[in-house]
Amino acid sequence: MGDPKKSRKKWRGPTHPWRKEQLLEEMRLVGEYGLRNKKELWIARSILRNIRARARELLALPEEERVKYEKPLISKAYREGIIPSPEATLDDLLGLTVRDILERRLQTIVYRKGLAKSMYHARQLITHGHIAIGGRRVRSPGYLVSREEEELIGFYPLSPLAKAAQEAEGEAQ
Repeated sequence: MGDPKKSRKKWRGPTHPWRKEQLLEEMRLVGEYGLRNKKELWIARSILRNIRARARELLALPEEERVKYEKPLISKAYREGIIPSPEATLDDLLGLTVRDILERRLQTIVYRKGLAKSMYHARQLITHGHIAIGGRRVRSPGYLVSREEEELIGFYPLSPLAKAAQEAEGEAQ
């Protein structure tokens, strides 16, 4: 079980960390998504690796058993927003990339919704407590946002930025 104060490692690094192409790709993703370090990228890759491994396990099962477990896995991936359609197949899960996971991070969604000027600004807003999901403050930029939570993202009600946004919205009308 482990000591509650010592959390387990949630990621596995690359098997060959010094390949030039891999290093360039990692640095491009870190810059594009405003990640703090490569560990955040490796966490996203580990999440993707687990999803794809589960899909491969299901493909190895006989057809009648696969049908029983396939629907819950696909519906969970749809609820989490990883796949675009609830009618997706296991092949769609196998075709996912690390970008699909990184697009579901709170930091990315805050930037895409226009609440921040850049990815780095989104990270700053989140860590300083100005962003909330459904009125509940979230301070983790790596939080994976589900589909139903996506509409609830906004400024924390007690944040000075929320008041400024309301005033700007009032002046626009």
